[in-house]
Amino acid sequence: MLPTNQIVQGDCVEVLKSLPDSTVDLVVTDPPYLVNYRDRSGRSVQNDGGSPEFLGAFSDLYRVLKPNSVCVCFYGWSRVDEFFSAWRQAGFRPVGHIVWQKGYASRVGLLEYRHEQAYLLAKGSPARPAKPFADVQPWEYSGNRAHPTEKAVGILSPLVRAFSKPGDIVLDAFAGSGSTAVAAALAGRRYVGIELDGAYCDLARKRLAGVARYTDRKAA
Repeated sequence: MLPTNQIVQGDCVEVLKSLPDSTVDLVVTDPPYLVNYRDRSGRSVQNDGGSPEFLGAFSDLYRVLKPNSVCVCFYGWSRVDEFFSAWRQAGFRPVGHIVWQKGYASRVGLLEYRHEQAYLLAKGSPARPAKPFADVQPWEYSGNRAHPTEKAVGILSPLVRAFSKPGDIVLDAFAGSGSTAVAAALAGRRYVGIELDGAYCDLARKRLAGVARYTDRKAA
């Protein structure tokens, strides 16, 4: 049974194996970038140490997606070969690329790093959205208060609305502090989140409880 409107603690490679085939309408996920990331306060991300084993989860992400649906996956550009290998091996077909332009440099090396990116990956032949999503978007900084690589709900909500319908199920296999699930709940979608770190699971559940109180007040 699909654990809808829940944040499940565990390794997504294992948890996904228990989910039934062709039951999810949309995947929006932000896995570790395989870059040994550490923020200014020293926080790191689990499984970001350079080993790509967790990318095997995409085979089950493909399996649980309904036919003719999409997965939006953020990725680390410097390890794109490993990501692409996992996506193609799973069966996904790249059908678009989205860039979020930052108004600041998050890091400086040979270049100033001023963007984030995600691939739009298809299972089958998805229908064109009623309002196609522009492939260059403005970035909204979350402040990374809850998680060292936290995506703002404001950049995820347009993805959820473009590629799913009210009542659909949105899955995030690398849920972190729950931003995708929050975006789904606010848009009237159901959600499933999987997260390895228990502290982030607890935080995501608290955020979603706040969303439920907010939507209940609006409905009253």
